Amino acid sequence: MKITKLTTYLVPPRWCFLKIDTDEGVSGWGEPVVEGRAQSVAAAVEELSDYLIGKDPRHVEDHWTVLYRGGFYRGGAIHMSALAGIDQALWDIKGKALGVSVSQLLGGPLRNSIRVYSWIGGDRPADVAAAAKDAVTRGFTAVKMNGTEELQFVDSHEKVDAALANVAAVRNAVGPHIGIGVDFHGRVHKPMAKVLIKELDPYKLMFIEEPVLSENYEALKELAPLTNTPIALGERLYSRWDFKRILSDGYVDIIQPDVSHAGGITETRKIATMAEAYDVALALHCPLGPIALAACLQVDAVSYNAFIQEQSLGIHYNQSNDLLDYLTQPEVFAYDQGYVTIPQGPGLGIEINEEYVKERAAVGHRWRNPVWRHKDGSFAEW
Repeated sequence: MKITKLTTYLVPPRWCFLKIDTDEGVSGWGEPVVEGRAQSVAAAVEELSDYLIGKDPRHVEDHWTVLYRGGFYRGGAIHMSALAGIDQALWDIKGKALGVSVSQLLGGPLRNSIRVYSWIGGDRPADVAAAAKDAVTRGFTAVKMNGTEELQFVDSHEKVDAALANVAAVRNAVGPHIGIGVDFHGRVHKPMAKVLIKELDPYKLMFIEEPVLSENYEALKELAPLTNTPIALGERLYSRWDFKRILSDGYVDIIQPDVSHAGGITETRKIATMAEAYDVALALHCPLGPIALAACLQVDAVSYNAFIQEQSLGIHYNQSNDLLDYLTQPEVFAYDQGYVTIPQGPGLGIEINEEYVKERAAVGHRWRNPVWRHKDGSFAEW
């Protein structure tokens, strides 16, 4: 079997799909994307394709090694996301060729489903309590919200009070036993994180996500002792080498690599196993499309420390298309009582509606994240 072609499709709302074809008619799908930089990732896939054409797609580990180590400059969001989508598609081909799921190829699943959470907003003051109640009504047992608006390095307690009021409203709306994740989204700097992280303790949160940006990770040495809430981090880290210090220093309780950013199934599986050795939980990042979710679920199936999965059904980004639109059998993601079934079909376990992908790719997208500014005109982290 030989690889004959790699084709990328930029599809709404903000995704990039990749199809890898072979000379034996077996094709695989991946989702190589950086939100807001989809064209750049597609270009990186095209560059990496020079090596892959004519190769046997089943040599997944070797291809990953060459595509990572074969360039003098390596790593980072664009390179690792391009590699991630390729890796997903290669695993998909291998599973389809053998008639088994990726999780079977990775040793066999140790779970059949996994708990999922629903995103409920919070970017701007909104009725997050109503959104949380609606999510619970739809069967979710956990939700995640953004914790704050933009904050200056040192900001007012008025903004702190507003953030706490939002979290309190959600807790009061859903009761004591629904999981609530609060995402600082990297928009909080260390001085204000010290205040917020301590004040949130009474709300018994499931986790606090990205209390500071990953590049300011050393601040967690000061922040972690201030709270009893688990600290989650990792969506902006791209390899096991990025996670090495995070895990060895011991201030993070939950890691959140993204299977479409952190080198795909091959690399994310290794990151998950590293975390297990440090008794750190896994909650894969995935506000993306159906291929990314399917890849995440295959990793969840074989990762003992996986406890919850992000997913994008109904998320605010998905305005023109939603998670299930590109599948011929959307029921493969069977949501039930706060859990989603892990697909058991060959490869990633999903079937992509290729004609609809082509139709929507003709529309395409140029999604960009918003640019925020403080009242003084200076840039604010989004």
